[in-house]
Amino acid sequence: MSHKYRTKEVKVLKASSSPIRLQILNTLLEKGPLPYTELMNSLKMNPTQDAGRFAYHLKSLLKTNLIETDIESKRYRLTELGKIIIKVADEIRKKTLKPKRLLVRTSRLALEEFDINKITDSLIKETNMPTDLAHKIARETEKRLLKSKTKYLTAPLVREVVNAILIEKGLEEYRHKLTRLGLPVHDVKTLLENKTQQRTLSILEAAGKSVLEEYTLLNVLPRDIADNHVSGALHISGLSQWILKPSEIIHDLRFFFRNGLNMEKINPSQPSYPPPKSLDSALSTTFNILLHAAKEVYKAQTIDYFNVFLAPFTKKVDPLKVKEKLRLFMFNVSQHLDNVSLGIELSIPDFIAEKQAFGSLGKVEGRYGDFNAESQLIASQVLEIFTETLHKPLFNPKIVIKVRPETFTDEKARQLLLQAHKLAAEKGIPYFANLIKKKQKHSVFSASGVRLNADFKGDWEIDTLRTGILGNITVNLPRIAYESGGKRKDFFQVLERRLEMAARALEIKHRMLKQHGKGLLRFLSLKDEGDQYFRFENSSRLINFAGIREAAEAFYGKSVYEDEKTLEFVEEIARCITNFTGRVNKRHKNRLLPAVLPNFEASERFASLDIERYGVAKVRFSGTREKPFYSTINKLALKDGKIPLEALKVPRRLRDLHAGGSLTVIELGEVEYEPEELTLLTKHVANDYGLEFFSYNRTLTYCANCRKSWFGLLHKCPSCGATSTLLTFTRFS
Repeated sequence: MSHKYRTKEVKVLKASSSPIRLQILNTLLEKGPLPYTELMNSLKMNPTQDAGRFAYHLKSLLKTNLIETDIESKRYRLTELGKIIIKVADEIRKKTLKPKRLLVRTSRLALEEFDINKITDSLIKETNMPTDLAHKIARETEKRLLKSKTKYLTAPLVREVVNAILIEKGLEEYRHKLTRLGLPVHDVKTLLENKTQQRTLSILEAAGKSVLEEYTLLNVLPRDIADNHVSGALHISGLSQWILKPSEIIHDLRFFFRNGLNMEKINPSQPSYPPPKSLDSALSTTFNILLHAAKEVYKAQTIDYFNVFLAPFTKKVDPLKVKEKLRLFMFNVSQHLDNVSLGIELSIPDFIAEKQAFGSLGKVEGRYGDFNAESQLIASQVLEIFTETLHKPLFNPKIVIKVRPETFTDEKARQLLLQAHKLAAEKGIPYFANLIKKKQKHSVFSASGVRLNADFKGDWEIDTLRTGILGNITVNLPRIAYESGGKRKDFFQVLERRLEMAARALEIKHRMLKQHGKGLLRFLSLKDEGDQYFRFENSSRLINFAGIREAAEAFYGKSVYEDEKTLEFVEEIARCITNFTGRVNKRHKNRLLPAVLPNFEASERFASLDIERYGVAKVRFSGTREKPFYSTINKLALKDGKIPLEALKVPRRLRDLHAGGSLTVIELGEVEYEPEELTLLTKHVANDYGLEFFSYNRTLTYCANCRKSWFGLLHKCPSCGATSTLLTFTRFS
């Protein structure tokens, strides 16, 4: 019996000892099953001259069960025994080449001998590649590296060779999963040498941001969405944090004033804060809320009803002490946090005053309506603090002034409104939210222009507080106009596809945040009797639009202000968008909203890419050739102290597109305005023009030498004549 098995072993080894037969085995391993003629051609044998010799070798391999035939396809393929023979042959070859074997510096910073099995294992583990295919790619990689005669390798270089082979073989799906994420050496060097980014933390953030952006594009988003972002058809805001954080949050201070801030659930090494009993502890809790939320929110935070919810803590407190504590809070926010909005009520709304009891705060009990005087005092002091910042204007935190019908009738509220407009006239700081209409009285605005209405679940608190914006994707509308070549049907078909991609990307973000929320978003996941602080399901998903005016003008070649047909096309675009979001919301019960919000990064990137693609003569854009952009802000210039009705044509046609938010900027230029003038203008804007969210803008030049400010852009200080100490401040360039 043993002699019989030895005879078989000898026959197998003999069959594999021929170079041609070994070549046949390797070819079938690399290319898979092949028909007779194709296999012969792969070995570069002549069908006429070498037919007999090829048939002899093939028969020898068949007899020893190293290959077999598939009767249906009439193809030759490797058997398991054939694969074992190839593996043994490889090992023999490696042993004979051992003096030439390669050293690899691994990611563990260790030098190891090159091992083909590690490539195979990585391909299987990282890409879920079938074992046979992984082994083929690994063998091809080894061959190329040995052929290159490289004496010293790094793990990234080996990975690059593997990725090159995957691309050559059309295995791009596996290449995406295997690719190494990070920055080229030159980019890292540029980061280190960048004088505007010399903080260690900034460099680390930039490097980490690059890695997460690549990961999201390659492994999270579908190929069509990723390609449209890269090409400039779409812009995914906060791409590096797309799968990690929501975009904005609207806070509700009452949650923490009632429960305190339980730090054990966020970071056990930090002390917890009990429910506040004084103004000091209330402001400290508020600051810590912002500080912890900043780590889990990508863009902006808004504290609505800021003065209302703090009012009970100021009962019987010296107004001067209240102001100093507020000043310290404001300066701490300005120094340590970005993009914070404070919603200020000038008069207490009836739904807060009548219904909202806050329970016990130390020795104080009652309803918020009982503290109207305290609330208005806080509002006045906040405005004073911003006005008294004599030198450089304080742009953070941002102040949102809510304009209600009673704002113009209640004398105290009207005085506060005048105070807000004095600040607007001098520095252009406050934002104004129009809540005149009954259906808007519960709406919440952030300084970015984002709006949440009480129209999702029908409860103003659930719809507007402890919720926010999950994500924001901007659509390049002018690009669609250029792609459609003047064909209306094509324009709206492409627009629908882009909207569908944006909705899909936002749904992916929702799933990822929901999946990882408890582990990554510990602050937002805090609970009170099972009720989670941040209401993910109630948060809106925004599809933002850049260049709607430029798109219509590019399509028709005429200005929206001069041609009614072009203006009607703007309205038709808006109608198509709102119809789409309405269908999605009805089908999936989502809160998908259209918006026209400032996004300077997207608007500049879109315009630059379109100019590169279509030429500067064809593209309609704003700004200069060196710094082009598409419109995302509605800018209005005053004429004789009034807004020209002509300038309101486009905003009025786009009201339905502003469901998720918008921002109108009224430019004051270098003209001086009295607070009464601007207050009257605001009344017209809110009542007659219907603008929902707006701000007055000033450009200020500040001289660091003599610490004075002037309206407009100056190149020389009028006071001391200095030129090198001038700084220009404006919120909207």
